[in-house]
Parts: sequence; structure tokens; C-alpha cells
Amino acid sequence: MKQPKIYNTALYMRLSRDDESYGDSVSIETQHTILRKYAAENGLHIVDEYVDDGWSGTNFAGVR
Repeated sequence: MKQPKIYNTALYMRLSRDDESYGDSVSIETQHTILRKYAAENGLHIVDEYVDDGWSGTNFAGVR
């Protein structure tokens, strides 16, 4: 029997401007849940996660 192909992936979550004033965004938490569920259901192996929670080119001070 042929083994299913495993794909490596990374998750990217980005702050919604609407949630900017809530600190670590509710939007980020929701995206994280949705993306992890999608990866699990589709046989994706998560190798890293990236979170853009309010940084932009005008205020970038380092990697989070």
C-alpha cells in the first residue's frame, strides 16, 4: 500500500487592525486554532509558526 505524502508547512498569523488594541490579538488566537485544525485534517506537518502581531516596516525593532 502506498504511503500518503507528508508535506511540511509553516503557519503565518497576522494581526487584524480591528483587534490591535487588545494586546495579543483575539484574531491571532482564532487564526492559530483554524490553521492548526486545517493542517491536522490535511496531513500537514507544522515545522514552524510565524506571528505578525502589530509589527510593520515603520516600527520593526526585532524579531518576536
